[in-house]
Amino acid sequence: MRDLAVIDIGGTTIKFAAWKNNELMDVHAVDTPKSLDEFYEILEHETNDFKKKYDVKGVAISAPGAVNKKTGVIEGASALPYIHNFNIEQELERRFQLPVSIENDANCAALAEVAEGAGRDCQNMIFIIIGTGVGGSVIVNRKVWHGTHLFGGEIGYMVATPTLLTISQAASPVSMAKRYNEETGKNVDGKTVFDLADQGDEAAKFQVDQMAETLGIAIFNLQHSFDPEKFILGGAVSNNPKLVPLLNEAVEKIRNRSDVATIKPVIETCAYRGNANLYGAVVDFEQTYPED
Repeated sequence: MRDLAVIDIGGTTIKFAAWKNNELMDVHAVDTPKSLDEFYEILEHETNDFKKKYDVKGVAISAPGAVNKKTGVIEGASALPYIHNFNIEQELERRFQLPVSIENDANCAALAEVAEGAGRDCQNMIFIIIGTGVGGSVIVNRKVWHGTHLFGGEIGYMVATPTLLTISQAASPVSMAKRYNEETGKNVDGKTVFDLADQGDEAAKFQVDQMAETLGIAIFNLQHSFDPEKFILGGAVSNNPKLVPLLNEAVEKIRNRSDVATIKPVIETCAYRGNANLYGAVVDFEQTYPED
């Protein structure tokens, strides 16, 4: 593989790394700047440093937002409004004098999993990120399926209840904690709600069960429509060893009540953590610019 400069753009920090001999090197982070001019200055400085140390042939980028691979525009919205709604890929190529690939951060995490992680044996999978909201990525033939309107993998937008709550509103740890706090008058986070449920707190147990049931329904429906080989879970809550058993139990309850359910979804947690977006950005670059 070629030497690359690799960038993971986040709302708080931007991670940088070099890709050489099939591994990430010189991984470090800087605070995310407040303006586009500062953003360009930092990215150019870091990339030029890599050029001095490595035979850099391109720049692979993971970014927030709905990345339009056809136009080079980052659509949608994120914590960094200054990177949206213009051809940022073309501008960065001009500044770096190198080919640039940009992909959404969740899609990059999914590509890392399908390349060498929990999905390495899969052609088709669904990656679900459970965090502040619920998002994800759809992988078809080991590549990201973006969808007609760049909504491929936006699982959190699926309607989950008769009152039109979305999956994100009904099943994210943040939403779960908010409902628990409103009921009990406490002020705890999602992890604490899980802990309280383990300790026998009935209100906490109800909220955890509701979250698992909602995600179980989503997984059941996606299995019987898209039919992936695996569901891979990411996000901080995926570190909880009880999450997969909870979701398996929720799905099994649905299967037992359904006359048509013949498929048992395979649910696993992700293999890559902190550097998943960097690694996935490399995979995306290699898919975007395949070597002859």
